[in-house]
Formats: sequence, structure tokens, C-alpha cells
Amino acid sequence: MLEVLKYISKLRRCDDMKSSRVPGFYKKSIKERLDIVKDFAELSDEDIRVLTTNSSGVDMNIMDKLVENVVGCMPLPLGIATNFLINGKDYMIPMAIDETSVIAGASHGAKIIRESGGIIAIAPDSLMIGQIQVTDTSAPYAASIKILNKKEEIIKEGNKVDPVLVSLGGGLKDIETIILDTEIGKMIDVHLIIDVRDAMGANAINSIAEKIAPIIEEITDGKVCLKILSNLADKRLVKATVTIKKEIIGEEAVDGIVKAYQFANATPYRAATHNKGVMNGVSALALATGNDFRALEAGVHSYTARSGQYKPISIWEKDAEGNLAGSIEFPAVVGIIGGVSKLHPVARVALKILNVKSASELGTVFGALGLVQNYVILKELATVGIQKGHMSLHAKNIAMMAGASGELVDKIAEKMVKENCIRLDMAQKFLKEIS
Repeated sequence: MLEVLKYISKLRRCDDMKSSRVPGFYKKSIKERLDIVKDFAELSDEDIRVLTTNSSGVDMNIMDKLVENVVGCMPLPLGIATNFLINGKDYMIPMAIDETSVIAGASHGAKIIRESGGIIAIAPDSLMIGQIQVTDTSAPYAASIKILNKKEEIIKEGNKVDPVLVSLGGGLKDIETIILDTEIGKMIDVHLIIDVRDAMGANAINSIAEKIAPIIEEITDGKVCLKILSNLADKRLVKATVTIKKEIIGEEAVDGIVKAYQFANATPYRAATHNKGVMNGVSALALATGNDFRALEAGVHSYTARSGQYKPISIWEKDAEGNLAGSIEFPAVVGIIGGVSKLHPVARVALKILNVKSASELGTVFGALGLVQNYVILKELATVGIQKGHMSLHAKNIAMMAGASGELVDKIAEKMVKENCIRLDMAQKFLKEIS
């Protein structure tokens, strides 16, 4: 440890040591920030070109307002999943993702499922939960009842925050209280049930919570600490189901998928990867539409563990006729107005492609896509194996990493798949042979 400290001390004495301490960096223009980063990291002109090249044509001034210290864009491929039939309506689903085979898999899965009648999905009203943490109250159970006794008064005050939301039928609708027994004493968890309509709703929820926090504090004679939304939106659940005929995929596939689900249901080690397959679709759609994929992921994973054990978010069963029945249920905190979904031009176009009329309808698309994505991966695992399906498409990435371009990408990928050996060294070998 002493040697490490001596080394650090020596580094600090170096005159040419570069510092990341840049006062007022956030106030500087994008070009000024780029110049500073270029000098700090010794970037080339080509590196700067890569950072600033914007294939989508998004105004960098907009990007500069979305997040802090902007120096460029990090584009992801935007693809379209086809063949989706949800509640009798056809959808083309935009997906922003960097993982090979996800979009192809979703499109293929949706094609198979529509042959059995498509996907049925429902999403309830857009109810979210805001939390107010109350500590240091001498009689928490009595204080909890006092809060509920003043419910109407609290709701009235909370709805003064956003009259536009209230005029649209949203706003603070109900209040619930929960007594928490913690290591530092009992707390009151006040749940504000807020209808955010077609928005994701974070700003409205937090504003309402902050507005009524002093009222809660006065009623309880306690201390209000946190006042914030919860991403475990278990009052905003999307549900979807499919029935896939055994004649279409075969009895072996039906049995294999049911067994795969039961494996995930028995151990969180498998459940984590099972749910990742669902989120491949959910997160990609969230990114494409400017929705908060981090909030979605937090909500989904916490919801799966609500029993005390981490579980698969979808369920796969064999029905009385031997067909495969799949269902899914998870919190879908998504919106079509406000935030990035309205500011980012690509997100606006993505929503236009979807042609959804409400956040609730968008939620059904999220549920359907997650279930289809899960089905595709489980079918591969239960039949041909993940490598044959996934790696055949991944082979193209490996070919490009080896330096192939144009038609050579497909040729080298095909050779690797044929040899059942998809590795960088093999791609380099085939490239050298063909060239």
C-alpha cells in the first residue's frame, strides 16, 4: 500500500500531468468542450470526426439541452420489427439496439404467432406511485390514520400542482399508507396514487409529492425525508398473451419451451437470462421512442422479485389441446408526450411509425414485443440451440471485425457458419484466402 501511495504522490508532482478538473466545463460550447477533451485524451482529428458525425441529422443544440457536457452523439442502429398483430391491429415496431439477431428474431416470432391469431394485450390506466417517507413520529399507526382522515384535503392540495393534468382526467387520485419496520425504527410510507395519463409522469409525481410533503409532516408530527416516485409501478401493469398452435411449431418445441420456463422458475440464475430476453425487446423499443429504459428495467426486475425470489417475468404452459400458451405481466412506465419522446426527432418519427394513440396503447406494444422476444429465444434454446440461431447472424459482425466489407461480409459469415466455427481468427483466415 505504501508503494502505491508513493507512486500516486510521484504522479501528482509531474508537471505535465493532465487534470480532469475543468471549472465551468458545462458552460462551454460543444466545440470548446471537444477541444478540451481532444487535448486531454490526445484524440486525433478522425476521433473528433467520429464523435461529431451525426447520421440522423439531430440538431446538436437539442442534444446539448437533453444532457450535460455534450460533445457528440452515440448512435445505435434503428431497425423495424415486422409482422406484429396486436389486438387485431398491425404494427411495425421501431427498435434501437446493438445486439445482432434481436430484430430478426422478433419479426420471425411475430410471423409465427400471427398464424395462430396474433397477440392479445391489455394495459390499465396510467397510475403511478409517489412515495413520501415519514420518520421520527412517536405514534406511526395513529399518524397513518390521521393522514387517511385528511385524504380529500391532501388530494385537493396536490392537484393544484398541475391543473392541465387534472383537466385531462389525471392527477392525484388516492392515498395509501404503509408502516415499515426498519433497523432505525418505524416509518410511514405514504403512497400517492397519481394518474399521469399519456406521460411517463416522473416530473408530475415528484412535484406533487414535494407540494404535499409539508402537509404530511404537519399531520404526523414527524419528519418527511424522501419524496420521490417509485419505479415499481405495480398499478401500471401491461399484460399480454399468445397461444401458438402445436401444428405450427411442433410438440417437441412446445414441451421444450415449457421445460425451459420451469427451469427459469426454479432458479434465479436462469431467470435473469430469461428476463434479459424479454428486455432485449422492451429496452430497444424504449430507446427508439425516447422512453426511460432504465426505469422500465428497474420496474420489471423489482416486480419479478416481489415474492422474495427473483422469478421469470413470463409464463409458458401447455393448454388442454397441447398448444403453447404464453403470458407476461410487468410494469410499463411509458409515455407518448413530454420529455425525450417529444424533443428527440428520431423518437418522434418512431412514435409516428407505431401510430399509437395513447400511453396505454403503447404499453400493449411493449408487452407484446417482450413476450414475442422471449418466445423466440426460448424456442432456439429448446430446439436448435442458441448458437445456431444467434451466432449465424453474429458471424457477420465477426467478419466485419476481421476487416471484410461489402459482399465479403456475407461470404465469410457463411463459411464460418458452415464450419460451425465463428471466431475472429477464422474470419481473418477466410478473408485472407478469398482476398
